[in-house]
Amino acid sequence: MSIRAIAFDLDDTLLRSDGTISPYTVDVLGRAAARGIRIIPASGRTIGSMMKAVPPILSIASCLASCNGSEVWSPDRTLMMQELLPVSLAHEVAAFAAERGVYCQTYAPDRFFYTVENEWAASYARLSSLEGECVGDLTAFIKAPVTKLLMMDEPERVAALLKEASALFQGRASLTCSKPYFLECNPIRATKANALSWCAGHFGFSMDELLAFGDSLNDVSMLQAAGTGVCVANAREDVKAMGFPVCRANDEDGVARYIDEHILQHDPEVSA
Repeated sequence: MSIRAIAFDLDDTLLRSDGTISPYTVDVLGRAAARGIRIIPASGRTIGSMMKAVPPILSIASCLASCNGSEVWSPDRTLMMQELLPVSLAHEVAAFAAERGVYCQTYAPDRFFYTVENEWAASYARLSSLEGECVGDLTAFIKAPVTKLLMMDEPERVAALLKEASALFQGRASLTCSKPYFLECNPIRATKANALSWCAGHFGFSMDELLAFGDSLNDVSMLQAAGTGVCVANAREDVKAMGFPVCRANDEDGVARYIDEHILQHDPEVSA
């Protein structure tokens, strides 16, 4: 396998269920980086939330793709690429959520802003390690372009809202889900595939030389665009049904084990 870059989702893919990165995974990614392979975390999280999740591997990352590909950052938090939702479109999305009584939030790099105090807001703060601020009406609050809006509801309702929003905003915004209870709205060109294509041009590798790992709908674009796209065993069933190779689950260090077995197996430093 000729691999010059490895990209991976964080939640439910590289991160274990407790939000940690195992020492084995850190070791494998470090050995891959030492062989000149670019290491690129790619997440729906903001850069502030990503950096709180990846300290063990930050020193070996070439860059970080955040907000489902809306932004690419260097490890020292220099913004390298950005796509934004226009204010008018962000207002439409916020109004879509409000009219349907759905919790909604938007972002700054280190903070999120939400519509109402409830368990969705509290659970997101715990998951992301970000502080949130209740601002009420997002349409009134949003006065500049944003990278992303996120709605939260029960999975069955999110599935229905995804179909409705995809039709309503077709050709104007990118709609996806990173978790069954998340509905994410990003700029139309903001996908993980497009962000990684930008990275390929910037760092000088081809998409055929990219190995990518993911578990959910927001990962499908990069799994399809990569030379090799791999699902973790705990991925959504509809994503696994697309026919990608499957590695072990996130809690079994599936990403690291795949890299170790398929990429680093000829490395003399690899342990038996």
